[in-house]
Amino acid sequence: MTTSLLALPTARGPVSAALLELLRDPGSQTAVDLRDADPFGDDLHLALHLCYELHYRGLPGVDAEREWDTALLRIRAQLENTFRSALRDAVAGGSDVDAELDGLLTEHDADGAVGFLLAEGEWWHVRELFAHRSIYHLKEADPHAWVIPRLSGAAKAGLVAVEFDEFGGGHADRVHATLFADLLAAAGLPDGYLALLDHVPGPMLALVNMMSMFGLHRASRGALVGHFAAAEITTAPGAQRMDRILRRLDAPAACRFFYTEHIEADAVHEQVMRHEVVGGLLAAEPELAADVVFGIQATGFLEAQLDQHLLGCWQAGLSSLRQPLP
Repeated sequence: MTTSLLALPTARGPVSAALLELLRDPGSQTAVDLRDADPFGDDLHLALHLCYELHYRGLPGVDAEREWDTALLRIRAQLENTFRSALRDAVAGGSDVDAELDGLLTEHDADGAVGFLLAEGEWWHVRELFAHRSIYHLKEADPHAWVIPRLSGAAKAGLVAVEFDEFGGGHADRVHATLFADLLAAAGLPDGYLALLDHVPGPMLALVNMMSMFGLHRASRGALVGHFAAAEITTAPGAQRMDRILRRLDAPAACRFFYTEHIEADAVHEQVMRHEVVGGLLAAEPELAADVVFGIQATGFLEAQLDQHLLGCWQAGLSSLRQPLP
Protein backbone atom coordinates (compact mmCIF):
# COMPACT_ATOMS: atom_id res chain seq x y z
CA MET A 1 0.00 0.00 0.00
CA THR A 2 1.39 3.38 -1.01
CA THR A 3 1.92 5.49 2.10
CA SER A 4 0.78 8.93 0.90
CA LEU A 5 -0.83 10.99 -1.85
CA LEU A 6 1.36 11.36 -4.93
CA ALA A 7 0.02 14.80 -5.89
CA LEU A 8 -2.38 17.39 -4.56
CA PRO A 9 -5.94 16.86 -5.81
CA THR A 10 -7.87 19.03 -8.23
CA ALA A 11 -9.88 21.93 -6.77
CA ARG A 12 -13.67 21.55 -6.68
CA GLY A 13 -14.64 25.20 -6.32
CA PRO A 14 -13.42 28.54 -4.96
CA VAL A 15 -12.93 27.36 -1.38
CA SER A 16 -10.72 24.38 -2.20
CA ALA A 17 -8.94 26.39 -4.92
CA ALA A 18 -8.00 29.08 -2.40
CA LEU A 19 -6.89 26.47 0.14
CA LEU A 20 -4.76 24.66 -2.47
CA GLU A 21 -3.10 27.96 -3.43
CA LEU A 22 -2.22 28.59 0.22
CA LEU A 23 -0.80 25.08 0.53
CA ARG A 24 1.38 25.56 -2.54
CA ASP A 25 2.46 29.10 -1.62
CA PRO A 26 2.78 29.93 2.10
CA GLY A 27 3.07 33.62 1.21
CA SER A 28 -0.19 33.75 -0.74
CA GLN A 29 -2.69 36.40 0.37
CA THR A 30 -5.64 34.46 -1.06
CA ALA A 31 -8.72 34.63 1.19
CA VAL A 32 -11.20 31.81 1.72
CA ASP A 33 -14.80 33.02 1.38
CA LEU A 34 -17.39 30.66 2.86
CA ARG A 35 -20.49 32.81 2.41
CA ASP A 36 -21.85 30.74 -0.50
CA ALA A 37 -20.26 27.42 0.44
CA ASP A 38 -22.46 24.34 0.80
CA PRO A 39 -21.64 22.99 4.32
CA PHE A 40 -22.02 19.44 3.01
CA GLY A 41 -20.64 20.03 -0.48
CA ASP A 42 -17.62 18.86 -2.44
CA ASP A 43 -15.78 22.18 -2.33
CA LEU A 44 -15.82 22.76 1.43
CA HIS A 45 -15.12 19.13 2.28
CA LEU A 46 -12.14 18.76 -0.02
CA ALA A 47 -10.65 21.87 1.61
CA LEU A 48 -11.36 20.58 5.12
CA HIS A 49 -10.04 17.12 4.26
CA LEU A 50 -6.75 18.64 3.10
CA CYS A 51 -6.48 20.69 6.29
CA TYR A 52 -6.93 17.53 8.34
CA GLU A 53 -4.50 15.51 6.25
CA LEU A 54 -1.71 17.75 7.56
CA HIS A 55 -2.32 16.04 10.93
CA TYR A 56 -2.23 12.53 9.44
CA ARG A 57 0.36 11.71 6.77
CA GLY A 58 0.90 15.15 5.27
CA LEU A 59 0.51 16.40 1.72
CA PRO A 60 2.92 16.19 -1.25
CA GLY A 61 5.01 19.32 -1.67
CA VAL A 62 3.75 20.80 1.63
CA ASP A 63 6.32 21.25 4.42
CA ALA A 64 5.50 19.19 7.51
CA GLU A 65 5.95 22.31 9.67
CA ARG A 66 2.78 23.75 8.13
CA GLU A 67 0.70 21.38 10.23
CA TRP A 68 0.68 24.25 12.76
CA ASP A 69 0.60 27.16 10.28
CA THR A 70 -1.66 29.72 11.98
CA ALA A 71 -3.20 30.90 8.68
CA LEU A 72 -4.19 27.34 7.78
CA LEU A 73 -5.50 26.70 11.29
CA ARG A 74 -7.70 29.81 11.08
CA ILE A 75 -9.14 28.58 7.79
CA ARG A 76 -9.67 25.11 9.25
CA ALA A 77 -11.57 26.64 12.16
CA GLN A 78 -13.84 28.54 9.74
CA LEU A 79 -14.53 25.39 7.75
CA GLU A 80 -15.20 23.41 10.93
CA ASN A 81 -17.56 26.03 12.34
CA THR A 82 -19.59 26.04 9.12
CA PHE A 83 -19.75 22.23 9.04
CA ARG A 84 -20.44 21.75 12.75
CA SER A 85 -23.24 24.33 12.78
CA ALA A 86 -24.91 22.69 9.79
CA LEU A 87 -24.65 19.26 11.44
CA ARG A 88 -26.25 20.51 14.64
CA ASP A 89 -29.08 22.07 12.64
CA ALA A 90 -29.60 18.80 10.72
CA VAL A 91 -30.15 16.50 13.73
CA ALA A 92 -32.77 16.35 16.46
CA GLY A 93 -30.44 16.36 19.46
CA GLY A 94 -31.40 15.12 22.93
CA SER A 95 -29.69 13.26 25.75
CA ASP A 96 -31.28 9.76 25.74
CA VAL A 97 -28.20 7.73 24.83
CA ASP A 98 -29.81 4.31 25.38
CA ALA A 99 -32.66 5.11 22.99
CA GLU A 100 -30.20 6.19 20.30
CA LEU A 101 -28.10 3.06 20.71
CA ASP A 102 -31.16 0.80 20.67
CA GLY A 103 -32.28 2.44 17.43
CA LEU A 104 -29.04 1.43 15.74
CA LEU A 105 -29.93 -2.25 16.07
CA THR A 106 -32.90 -2.04 13.68
CA GLU A 107 -32.29 -4.03 10.50
CA HIS A 108 -32.98 -2.42 7.12
CA ASP A 109 -31.99 -5.08 4.60
CA ALA A 110 -34.20 -3.77 1.82
CA ASP A 111 -33.41 -0.10 2.33
CA GLY A 112 -31.11 2.22 0.46
CA ALA A 113 -27.96 1.47 -1.46
CA VAL A 114 -27.26 -1.83 0.30
CA GLY A 115 -30.78 -3.00 -0.50
CA PHE A 116 -30.14 -2.07 -4.13
CA LEU A 117 -26.89 -4.04 -4.11
CA LEU A 118 -28.58 -7.05 -2.53
CA ALA A 119 -31.38 -7.07 -5.11
CA GLU A 120 -29.72 -6.03 -8.35
CA GLY A 121 -26.24 -4.66 -7.76
CA GLU A 122 -23.52 -5.38 -10.31
CA TRP A 123 -19.76 -5.59 -9.87
CA TRP A 124 -19.24 -1.99 -11.04
CA HIS A 125 -21.57 -0.76 -8.30
CA VAL A 126 -19.56 -2.63 -5.68
CA ARG A 127 -16.26 -1.29 -7.01
CA GLU A 128 -17.67 2.22 -6.69
CA LEU A 129 -18.66 1.52 -3.09
CA PHE A 130 -15.12 0.30 -2.42
CA ALA A 131 -13.76 3.54 -3.89
CA HIS A 132 -15.96 5.66 -1.61
CA ARG A 133 -15.08 3.69 1.50
CA SER A 134 -11.35 3.75 0.72
CA ILE A 135 -11.19 7.33 1.98
CA TYR A 136 -11.97 6.03 5.45
CA HIS A 137 -10.90 2.40 5.49
CA LEU A 138 -7.30 3.13 4.45
CA LYS A 139 -6.99 5.16 7.65
CA GLU A 140 -9.43 3.03 9.65
CA ALA A 141 -9.14 3.58 13.41
CA ASP A 142 -6.78 6.55 13.03
CA PRO A 143 -9.44 9.27 13.56
CA HIS A 144 -10.65 7.49 16.70
CA ALA A 145 -7.16 7.29 18.17
CA TRP A 146 -7.18 11.06 18.79
CA VAL A 147 -9.70 10.60 21.62
CA ILE A 148 -7.64 8.11 23.66
CA PRO A 149 -5.72 10.70 25.74
CA ARG A 150 -8.99 12.55 26.35
CA LEU A 151 -10.57 9.58 28.17
CA SER A 152 -9.86 7.82 31.45
CA GLY A 153 -10.78 4.67 33.35
CA ALA A 154 -13.15 2.13 31.79
CA ALA A 155 -13.84 4.33 28.76
CA LYS A 156 -10.16 4.57 27.85
CA ALA A 157 -9.46 0.88 28.52
CA GLY A 158 -12.44 -0.25 26.45
CA LEU A 159 -11.71 2.03 23.53
CA VAL A 160 -8.05 0.97 23.43
CA ALA A 161 -9.17 -2.68 23.42
CA VAL A 162 -11.33 -2.03 20.36
CA GLU A 163 -8.57 -0.03 18.66
CA PHE A 164 -6.09 -2.87 19.31
CA ASP A 165 -8.26 -5.14 17.16
CA GLU A 166 -8.68 -2.45 14.49
CA PHE A 167 -4.90 -2.17 14.29
CA GLY A 168 -4.49 -5.90 13.79
CA GLY A 169 -3.84 -7.02 17.34
CA GLY A 170 -0.13 -6.33 16.89
CA HIS A 171 0.11 -8.04 13.48
CA ALA A 172 0.79 -5.72 10.55
CA ASP A 173 -0.87 -8.00 8.02
CA ARG A 174 -4.10 -7.98 10.06
CA VAL A 175 -4.45 -4.20 10.36
CA HIS A 176 -7.89 -3.42 8.97
CA ALA A 177 -6.50 -0.69 6.70
CA THR A 178 -4.14 -3.30 5.21
CA LEU A 179 -7.03 -5.73 4.70
CA PHE A 180 -8.93 -3.02 2.82
CA ALA A 181 -5.88 -2.33 0.65
CA ASP A 182 -5.87 -6.06 -0.14
CA LEU A 183 -9.57 -5.77 -1.02
CA LEU A 184 -8.89 -2.86 -3.39
CA ALA A 185 -6.07 -4.69 -5.13
CA ALA A 186 -8.23 -7.80 -5.54
CA ALA A 187 -10.96 -5.63 -7.07
CA GLY A 188 -8.51 -4.15 -9.56
CA LEU A 189 -8.44 -0.73 -7.91
CA PRO A 190 -5.53 1.45 -6.75
CA ASP A 191 -4.72 0.54 -3.15
CA GLY A 192 -2.66 3.62 -2.26
CA TYR A 193 -3.60 5.85 0.65
CA LEU A 194 -6.05 8.47 -0.72
CA ALA A 195 -5.23 7.32 -4.26
CA LEU A 196 -8.93 7.66 -5.13
CA LEU A 197 -9.46 11.07 -3.50
CA ASP A 198 -10.14 12.85 -6.81
CA HIS A 199 -12.85 10.29 -7.61
CA VAL A 200 -14.82 10.48 -4.36
CA PRO A 201 -17.46 13.20 -3.85
CA GLY A 202 -18.39 15.26 -0.82
CA PRO A 203 -20.75 12.90 1.04
CA MET A 204 -17.94 10.44 1.82
CA LEU A 205 -15.42 13.17 2.59
CA ALA A 206 -17.91 14.72 5.01
CA LEU A 207 -18.14 11.46 6.97
CA VAL A 208 -14.38 11.20 7.40
CA ASN A 209 -14.08 14.91 8.15
CA MET A 210 -16.65 14.52 10.93
CA MET A 211 -14.48 11.84 12.56
CA SER A 212 -11.37 14.01 12.33
CA MET A 213 -13.20 17.08 13.63
CA PHE A 214 -14.54 15.23 16.65
CA GLY A 215 -11.21 13.54 17.34
CA LEU A 216 -9.06 16.66 17.12
CA HIS A 217 -11.15 18.66 19.59
CA ARG A 218 -11.16 17.66 23.25
CA ALA A 219 -14.51 19.39 23.64
CA SER A 220 -15.97 16.88 21.16
CA ARG A 221 -14.79 13.74 22.97
CA GLY A 222 -18.39 12.77 23.75
CA ALA A 223 -19.39 13.18 20.12
CA LEU A 224 -16.44 11.06 18.97
CA VAL A 225 -17.41 8.30 21.41
CA GLY A 226 -21.00 8.48 20.13
CA HIS A 227 -19.83 8.25 16.54
CA PHE A 228 -17.48 5.34 17.26
CA ALA A 229 -20.21 3.45 19.12
CA ALA A 230 -22.59 3.96 16.19
CA ALA A 231 -19.95 2.71 13.76
CA GLU A 232 -19.11 -0.39 15.76
CA ILE A 233 -22.71 -1.33 16.56
CA THR A 234 -23.78 -1.16 12.91
CA THR A 235 -20.67 -2.70 11.34
CA ALA A 236 -21.29 -6.39 12.04
CA PRO A 237 -24.79 -6.55 10.45
CA GLY A 238 -23.59 -4.30 7.62
CA ALA A 239 -20.63 -6.60 7.00
CA GLN A 240 -22.95 -9.62 6.89
CA ARG A 241 -25.02 -7.95 4.20
CA MET A 242 -21.91 -7.03 2.21
CA ASP A 243 -20.69 -10.62 2.37
CA ARG A 244 -24.04 -11.79 0.96
CA ILE A 245 -23.66 -9.31 -1.89
CA LEU A 246 -20.08 -10.36 -2.61
CA ARG A 247 -20.94 -14.08 -2.51
CA ARG A 248 -23.72 -13.50 -5.04
CA LEU A 249 -21.26 -11.69 -7.34
CA ASP A 250 -18.54 -14.34 -6.84
CA ALA A 251 -16.14 -11.63 -5.64
CA PRO A 252 -12.46 -12.41 -4.92
CA ALA A 253 -11.70 -13.94 -1.54
CA ALA A 254 -9.76 -10.88 -0.35
CA CYS A 255 -12.84 -8.73 -0.87
CA ARG A 256 -15.00 -11.03 1.21
CA PHE A 257 -12.35 -11.49 3.90
CA PHE A 258 -12.38 -7.80 4.85
CA TYR A 259 -16.08 -8.06 5.70
CA THR A 260 -16.08 -11.50 7.30
CA GLU A 261 -13.28 -10.31 9.58
CA HIS A 262 -15.54 -7.48 10.76
CA ILE A 263 -18.55 -9.74 11.41
CA GLU A 264 -16.83 -11.55 14.26
CA ALA A 265 -14.71 -8.71 15.61
CA ASP A 266 -17.40 -6.03 15.67
CA ALA A 267 -20.02 -8.24 17.30
CA VAL A 268 -17.72 -8.18 20.35
CA HIS A 269 -16.89 -4.49 19.87
CA GLU A 270 -20.57 -3.60 20.06
CA GLN A 271 -20.77 -4.75 23.67
CA VAL A 272 -17.46 -3.16 24.66
CA MET A 273 -18.41 0.17 23.12
CA ARG A 274 -21.85 0.25 24.66
CA HIS A 275 -21.03 -0.87 28.19
CA GLU A 276 -17.37 -0.04 28.74
CA VAL A 277 -16.74 2.99 26.55
CA VAL A 278 -20.07 4.82 26.45
CA GLY A 279 -21.09 3.56 29.89
CA GLY A 280 -17.68 4.40 31.37
CA LEU A 281 -17.62 7.88 29.83
CA LEU A 282 -21.10 8.76 31.09
CA ALA A 283 -20.43 7.36 34.55
CA ALA A 284 -17.45 9.72 34.80
CA GLU A 285 -18.93 12.64 32.86
CA PRO A 286 -22.74 12.39 32.71
CA GLU A 287 -22.96 15.92 31.34
CA LEU A 288 -21.62 14.58 28.01
CA ALA A 289 -24.79 12.59 27.23
CA ALA A 290 -26.05 15.20 24.74
CA ASP A 291 -22.67 15.18 22.97
CA VAL A 292 -22.76 11.38 22.68
CA VAL A 293 -26.25 11.63 21.16
CA PHE A 294 -25.01 14.29 18.75
CA GLY A 295 -22.19 12.00 17.59
CA ILE A 296 -24.61 9.13 16.99
CA GLN A 297 -27.15 11.29 15.16
CA ALA A 298 -24.55 13.13 13.08
CA THR A 299 -23.14 9.77 11.96
CA GLY A 300 -26.61 8.57 10.96
CA PHE A 301 -27.34 11.80 9.09
CA LEU A 302 -24.12 11.74 7.05
CA GLU A 303 -24.43 8.01 6.33
CA ALA A 304 -27.97 8.71 5.05
CA GLN A 305 -26.64 11.54 2.86
CA LEU A 306 -24.10 9.18 1.32
CA ASP A 307 -26.72 6.47 0.93
CA GLN A 308 -29.08 8.84 -0.90
CA HIS A 309 -26.29 9.90 -3.22
CA LEU A 310 -25.34 6.31 -4.08
CA LEU A 311 -28.90 5.11 -4.56
CA GLY A 312 -29.95 8.13 -6.61
CA CYS A 313 -27.06 7.71 -9.00
CA TRP A 314 -27.34 3.94 -9.35
CA GLN A 315 -31.09 3.92 -9.86
CA ALA A 316 -30.57 6.43 -12.67
CA GLY A 317 -27.89 4.21 -14.21
CA LEU A 318 -25.17 6.75 -13.41
CA SER A 319 -21.81 6.57 -11.69
CA SER A 320 -21.72 7.83 -8.11
CA LEU A 321 -18.14 9.02 -8.52
CA ARG A 322 -16.69 12.29 -9.84
CA GLN A 323 -14.65 10.55 -12.53
CA PRO A 324 -14.38 7.00 -13.90
CA LEU A 325 -12.41 4.40 -12.03
CA PRO A 326 -9.22 3.11 -13.64
